[in-house]
Amino acid sequence: MKTKYPIILVHGIAIKDLFFLKSFGKIDSHLTNEGYKVYKSNIDGFGTIENNAAILKEEILKILEDEKTTKVNIIAHSKGGLDAKYMIEKLGMEDYVQSLTTLCTPHKGSPIASSILKFIAFWINFWYRIFGDKKPDSLTVCKELALVDDIEKETFKISKNIYCQSYSTKMTRAKDDFIMGIPFAFFHYFIKETETDGLVGEDSTKFGEYKGLAFNDSISHSEIIDFFVTKKKRDRIYEFYSQICLDLAKRGF
Repeated sequence: MKTKYPIILVHGIAIKDLFFLKSFGKIDSHLTNEGYKVYKSNIDGFGTIENNAAILKEEILKILEDEKTTKVNIIAHSKGGLDAKYMIEKLGMEDYVQSLTTLCTPHKGSPIASSILKFIAFWINFWYRIFGDKKPDSLTVCKELALVDDIEKETFKISKNIYCQSYSTKMTRAKDDFIMGIPFAFFHYFIKETETDGLVGEDSTKFGEYKGLAFNDSISHSEIIDFFVTKKKRDRIYEFYSQICLDLAKRGF
């Protein structure tokens, strides 16, 4: 059983196709091999929500034209979920999206991510222009990732015709992922979150139909997109994405 509409994977902050690095590792290839029609977004790694939403809109309209279809299924990681929400609500794309699945998206902000990025904002902009970002603005991105106190401002109203679901992951020890280990330690020392993937607390990821933890064991914010993971973890991550797509297909999406 395959999905009725194509799938577009939307990456989050920093991680993008760059040299040998891939925004979703080989997840897109895995899903393609299973028969799904899969695209990957190429939004800026450090573009603002508004800027990336505009890029994503153009990408989706091109997909709809190429595939001669009317809608897409979006699977978005981290800030990519915020970009997708803005696109749907603010850029008139509610009729072109069938489903939105967010993974580890900071719907209520990420204090650790915003604090770390403010410290290195200038050099991020400098290098990401070289890496292909059209309008890097990491300082604004930092502000957009700050914690949101007002629940009504935390998320945009999404059309009831769009199926929305969300997942989170958790790290259990800093040494479980050398990339997320440092922010994980800061998170637990300063924020005291009970569950975090290293950058985003579990409560912040809840949006639409919250499906809970994607895995029972330790999978970090970056590992969920097949970024420097062990083969043992990778197989389970691939299966997780397969199950998302299978569920969308069963729903007629």
